[in-house]
Amino acid sequence: MALSNASKAGTTIFLGVVQFTMAIILAEVYYPGYSVGQRTVSDLGATCTSGTCVVEQPSATIINLSVMLLGVLVLTGAFYIQRAFHWKPASGLIALAGVGAIGVGIFPETAGVLHGLFSLIAFLSSGLSAVVLARFQRKPLFYFSIILGSITLVALVLYLGGFDLGLGQGGMERMIIYPSLLWGIGFGGNLMSAE
Repeated sequence: MALSNASKAGTTIFLGVVQFTMAIILAEVYYPGYSVGQRTVSDLGATCTSGTCVVEQPSATIINLSVMLLGVLVLTGAFYIQRAFHWKPASGLIALAGVGAIGVGIFPETAGVLHGLFSLIAFLSSGLSAVVLARFQRKPLFYFSIILGSITLVALVLYLGGFDLGLGQGGMERMIIYPSLLWGIGFGGNLMSAE
């Protein structure tokens, strides 16, 4: 039995998000003295402070390859979303999230402004994707999509404004990333069952 385009989209997005979530945990374990409150997820690929960059292995390889794989799988999902739903705003936002993720992996913190640009693209488009793609979800996932996407977007604004709400820079960045990852797992899982 062949999978529908929606199922293919869900499968690729689900696999991408799950493997990346597991890679974050694995890279954190291998990074000496890593603090989720003080260190960003990007620090796992390269930690740059005061003009000096430190690359801890195998954490850097794990996270950089994993985020690139996430991007490729999300881009593939965007292709199938377009084929399934024929709505370019949805597939375009998902594709931007994929491009952002690939860029984050290719350009770690050592790349300076390029890393920041691709991170912003990934964060913003993933939050917007959750809100915009809620229309393809049945309730209650419809509501959860909007809530998780909104948390990502509000956390992004706070993060860019320098407000960490006592969570530290790494903790606040996770308030951007984790809601999007949770949404991606739910969204992908839901699409996998679509006919």
